[in-house]
Amino acid sequence: MTTSTRTEIIGILGGMGPAATADFYAKLVATTPGTSDQDHLRTVIWSDPTIPDRTEALLGDGPDPTPWLLDGSRVLREAGATVIAIPCNTAHAFVPRIADHIGLPIVHMIGEVARHLTTLSPRIRTAGLLATTGTVRAGLYQEWLDRFGIRLVLPDAGNQDHEVMTAIHAVKAGTYDDTTTALLTRAARRLTEQGAQAVVAGCTEIPLGLPADAVDVPLVDPALVLAQALVRRATAENTAA
Repeated sequence: MTTSTRTEIIGILGGMGPAATADFYAKLVATTPGTSDQDHLRTVIWSDPTIPDRTEALLGDGPDPTPWLLDGSRVLREAGATVIAIPCNTAHAFVPRIADHIGLPIVHMIGEVARHLTTLSPRIRTAGLLATTGTVRAGLYQEWLDRFGIRLVLPDAGNQDHEVMTAIHAVKAGTYDDTTTALLTRAARRLTEQGAQAVVAGCTEIPLGLPADAVDVPLVDPALVLAQALVRRATAENTAA
């Protein structure tokens, strides 16, 4: 890529949580081809950790984060962003409420993951999902994977609460360790026992606590998939220019 004609400016709507936002930006940088500072993408980051918990909102236990998401999107637009990326899976449940009000396109992380799964070989017919209870209840991955004919398997309610959510909270609290990895590894193994040919790390905190080599099938990192989609978009925009 060259920098002389590039106009795309990535707006990252983050803070959900801060560590996941920092991790996503690092992946965006690592994914961008180039040999100098000037080869990288112009980026604006709005990291607002005061955005109410998305899972609590979806379960009826907390305030609706939509106003915060709208405000953050407007901050990014006013700062010059030309496209929005949201490195939080659960926040995508609220994308329909903001998409028509911010005047910028949103690269849909979950849609990109569904398309990515169709590119894996051998063909993925069944995928497992490790995600927040809010993401699971909202049916975000179920809806998108259905469009591509991919069956989705999930942890049972007990394992969702005691393994997956416990691990996610540990990462958010900055207290994750080998115990956290063990919880997520067990949860992933149960999904492969149900026939999952790939496991989606469907909460941006999960890759921080679950190394890819801890799972014996491909571990799909939605933040990385989103970063790759943004680079492709910027490359195409630059080529067209």
